[in-house]
Amino acid sequence: MQIQTIGIVGAGQMGNGIAHVMSLAGYDVMLTDISADALTNAMETMRGNMSRQVGRGKILEADMEAALGRIKTTTTLTDLGPSDLIIEAATERETVKQAIFEDLLPHLKPDTILTSNTSSISITRLASRTDRPEKFMGFHFMNPVPVMQLVELIRGIATDEPTFAACKTVVERLNKTAASAEDFPAFIVNRILMPMINEAVYTLYEGVGNVQSIDSSMKLGANHPMGPLELADFIGLDTCLAIMNVLHDGLADTKYRPCPLLTKYVEAGWLGRKSQRGFYDYRGDVPVPTR
Repeated sequence: MQIQTIGIVGAGQMGNGIAHVMSLAGYDVMLTDISADALTNAMETMRGNMSRQVGRGKILEADMEAALGRIKTTTTLTDLGPSDLIIEAATERETVKQAIFEDLLPHLKPDTILTSNTSSISITRLASRTDRPEKFMGFHFMNPVPVMQLVELIRGIATDEPTFAACKTVVERLNKTAASAEDFPAFIVNRILMPMINEAVYTLYEGVGNVQSIDSSMKLGANHPMGPLELADFIGLDTCLAIMNVLHDGLADTKYRPCPLLTKYVEAGWLGRKSQRGFYDYRGDVPVPTR
């Protein structure tokens, strides 16, 4: 099927990033969130990010204005009903995602493709709660969406080939690269990345090194652009913990047990950059390690 209109559920970091790249690629976007303030902030964020692209010569100012003009916002979820493709980018909680799809179903066109930007939850299980498991799949963007070149496409057990092909065509139109992943806990990127971050937290927890030495070691010793604890703060420690729990529950292997220190930080509300404290304290001019 030809996809031209895209509905996006959730105007947070991922949702506004997806809206940004879709609108620049020429798609008509309807962005929804339960919070009107979140939608206002999303539009401001997209304008700011696109302005930086204009400043770097990546896009023209006319491209930016045209892209922003293709984005409409609404606090009414069911306004997304006429969309050709819907990408759910709400919080990483399965019950929330299921409720969103349940509310959408009566308002969809028969051929609308449903997708989730989930980073770890079973696509097959999410799809089974809808009326179109064959037209349901995982559409997992990396953060920050405008910068990162990879999109994981995850088939559920029932996903049909036309649905996969249509989503792959969208990824190509975005000038990004699609990686096809099977529907197992955390897929490819997070299956590899999150245990590494969790091991870095264990390294801190056991006193092998402090925050600074762990991050410096991986940046200078393994040529990583960002240390694992710095990266965890960027992703959000609550998200890291949620993915580790999905891995641990789904694969029943003790090697995926979340580090108790990661759990403690989340319990404290120290979630990383978004809460101003995590493995670093971001309340001053320069981030300062918290351990």
